[in-house]
Amino acid sequence: MRNSTPSEIDSVLASASAAGEMYGKLPGAARAAFLEAIASGLEALGAPLIETAMRETNLGQVRLEGERARTTGQLRMFANLIRSEQWRDIRIEEGDPSAQPRPKPDLRRTQVPLGPVAVFGASNFPLAFSVPGGDTASALAAGCPVVCKAHPSHPETSRLCADAILEAAQQTAMPEGVFGIVWGGPETGAALVKDPRIHAVGFTGSLKAGRALLDLAASRPCPIPVYAEMGSVNPVFLMEGALSARCESIAKGYADSLTLGVGQFCTNPGVVVGVANGDWERFLTLTATHLSRVEGSQMLNPSIAECYATGVSNREAHPSLEVLVSGSGSSPALFKVSGQEFLADHSLQEELFGPSGIAVECASRDEMLDVGRALEGQLTATIHFEPSDQARTAKLLAVLATKAGRLVANGFPTGVEVNSAMQHGGPYPATTDSRSTSVGTAAILRFVRPIAFQDFPAELLPGHFGL
Repeated sequence: MRNSTPSEIDSVLASASAAGEMYGKLPGAARAAFLEAIASGLEALGAPLIETAMRETNLGQVRLEGERARTTGQLRMFANLIRSEQWRDIRIEEGDPSAQPRPKPDLRRTQVPLGPVAVFGASNFPLAFSVPGGDTASALAAGCPVVCKAHPSHPETSRLCADAILEAAQQTAMPEGVFGIVWGGPETGAALVKDPRIHAVGFTGSLKAGRALLDLAASRPCPIPVYAEMGSVNPVFLMEGALSARCESIAKGYADSLTLGVGQFCTNPGVVVGVANGDWERFLTLTATHLSRVEGSQMLNPSIAECYATGVSNREAHPSLEVLVSGSGSSPALFKVSGQEFLADHSLQEELFGPSGIAVECASRDEMLDVGRALEGQLTATIHFEPSDQARTAKLLAVLATKAGRLVANGFPTGVEVNSAMQHGGPYPATTDSRSTSVGTAAILRFVRPIAFQDFPAELLPGHFGL
């Protein structure tokens, strides 16, 4: 797919800007019908969509069919949400002209859409976090036109999805320009973020690219919010009682989570932490055995595969890391480091996208707490514990609650439920705004802003106030 020209990008942005006011004023039921039509359109694409995505991403049929179901499910989830106006958090304080010492004004607070949103497709989710994904669904639900920059790794998949969205817009009589797509690399993305007709950004990808977009948005004469999901190593902490009681199942669970999807998930558990003892050594041995049986698979694209291979080589050469499983190509790799050395070398916290893990061996429970305190912001943090660990777990939990957006008990972080209670976001550098989520119904709040109407007659107020 050729890159969009500057004039083509300008045309898409002009159409989105023109559609903004009209689309934002449509009733929730009309926007809901649009979202549902998109979901039906994606399903109607049938096997060709899955086959195209398989060819472009090296992902398997079962994985992609599940991802399409998640994509259509979240579109319908937002449709159900916006049929009711409850999501707007409407607050009404009725006026009282006779109040003393001065009259009390009538105040009605609600949420209104920001305006056109730029959405950046992700490499690792060609459907659920790309053209028809959660950012697009939540922005359209909020009443914001979307300009999507397709990811270059899966252009034909993106085109098929974009066509389905555009056809759904026609079927449901949406304003022209409610959705547009552009093609290109970093220069195309920069053009979107810098354009004054864009009012917010949704992004899933690397820390380097996400930070570049954040800086561009902040440097605009009128800065805009960037909701970027970036790097996370999703640490897993293993308490002593848990390892004593469930060492084998924890080792298998960790290995399975680390290698799921060739480690190409944002919730991949790239760091595991424990206190040195016999059970910890057994855990490492069992995990290494499980990992050594996993054969490498094709990664999403050659660039990602090359970065992973380079990262594993760099870890093998690192003076503080002991190689427990030596990866080659895209096969799993596991390394061990002492808690003291992990604390001294910040680079060991950097995400390596792929099935590579670092086991942090702490000399004491206090050192485990120190490792927790030293962590950067994370999407998730996990603790495995037994009742005998509860007091120590409470201390660790208090630390990790300041570091992560989702805390997992006795499980693994891969697998993100799409519902009203999910929080998929965390302190920087996991995301650029820890107050938001990119998964679940609360994601809609990224693309709206609060507004209060004071002393306006009912006929001039938005209809969703119920007047």
